[in-house]
Amino acid sequence: MAKKKNNRTKKRTKRNPKLLMAYLLLLVVFIGELLFITWCRIQSRKIATDIIARTAETARLTDEQDKLKIELARLKSPRRIAKIARERLGLITPTPDQTIVIP
Repeated sequence: MAKKKNNRTKKRTKRNPKLLMAYLLLLVVFIGELLFITWCRIQSRKIATDIIARTAETARLTDEQDKLKIELARLKSPRRIAKIARERLGLITPTPDQTIVIP
């Protein structure tokens, strides 16, 4: 039985350090690639979420801009300005004798 143990220990040979380093390098490259792919996917989803948020914000701002344009047109209305001049400021439309023509 002692001979069998010696045979087993003799069969074990030293591993080639170059081959071991090549395997370790390959493993590091593979793990690095997996990490890079994961990072790319996370960034892609983050950018997609940002795009969706920006699109919604753009739509909201466009709606607000349209409302503000309508309000500006209402505020610039000549009828509204004339009404404010008559009611609040007490202005009247000048008669022809109050009008002076400058040559």
